[in-house]
Amino acid sequence: MGNETVPTAEYRASKKKRRNIPLLPYLFLLPALLLFFTFDYLPIFSAFYYSFTEYHILSPAEWVGWENYRALMQDTKFWIAVSNSLTYFLIIVPLLLTVPLFLAILVNQKLRGIQLFRVVYYLPVVTSMVAVAIVWKYLYHPAGLLNAVLQGIGLQKEAVNWLLNPDTALPAVAVLEVWKSLGFYMVIYLAGLQTISQELVEAAKMDGAGRVRVLWHVYLPQLRPTIAVILVLSTLASVQMFTSIYIMTGGGPFDSTLTLPLYIYQKAFVELDMGYATAMGMVLWLILMVLTIINFKLSNGGRVG
Repeated sequence: MGNETVPTAEYRASKKKRRNIPLLPYLFLLPALLLFFTFDYLPIFSAFYYSFTEYHILSPAEWVGWENYRALMQDTKFWIAVSNSLTYFLIIVPLLLTVPLFLAILVNQKLRGIQLFRVVYYLPVVTSMVAVAIVWKYLYHPAGLLNAVLQGIGLQKEAVNWLLNPDTALPAVAVLEVWKSLGFYMVIYLAGLQTISQELVEAAKMDGAGRVRVLWHVYLPQLRPTIAVILVLSTLASVQMFTSIYIMTGGGPFDSTLTLPLYIYQKAFVELDMGYATAMGMVLWLILMVLTIINFKLSNGGRVG
């Protein structure tokens, strides 16, 4: 009894304070948390459940276990869609990592009228993808502007139907996606460039570094967090391509431009096979998670240095 310590007044007050957790902040957060759960997590849980069912909307869902996933492994069209989605990724992501950087360096110059160039480069971003895809579909037409220009400068003798040729349809759509997104990623790079100290750039130039060495040893290390963000965003965008393909090719010719999101749409809203479509949706989610983690590891978590 003599060795027991008597709690001090400060200790008792702090213990009482820990017990009295304020509920008011959580009450204010409750509506947002309910909305977040209803429109974010609940659909995810529902999709996970329906991926194990045979569900055709008009009839009740029937539990079939792993049947949808087994069918996916034997679905040739599914593997074509996965292959095409990864091909889009390999074309689009490297271009969106490099071209917008040079555009950002260009428009970061303190020149007269540079604001106009920034607006012009960003205009495609705020233009509807449906409208852009329709215009580019006519540009790619055998009698369109692209063939007229290439024939006019002597690069080709005959008109090419870019969107009906299995060898050119996928790259043609990928070029449209890159052009449409250049301004968006340019602005992200521009924000990163404006955080770089000009003293570092001037010091490198005084040491005799040329433009290439300044870019490699000053700009790129300082832009690592920006590059990490662009890498993740461009990866997600390239694997989830839908609108441009739906408008321009519909997945053809011969499924050469078919992507996983478009195939999911066809199964869900054309064939009304919701169970099979949600199984593909879960696979798409898994692919996106894997690519995001790989990008995060390759970019060192976006840390500088």
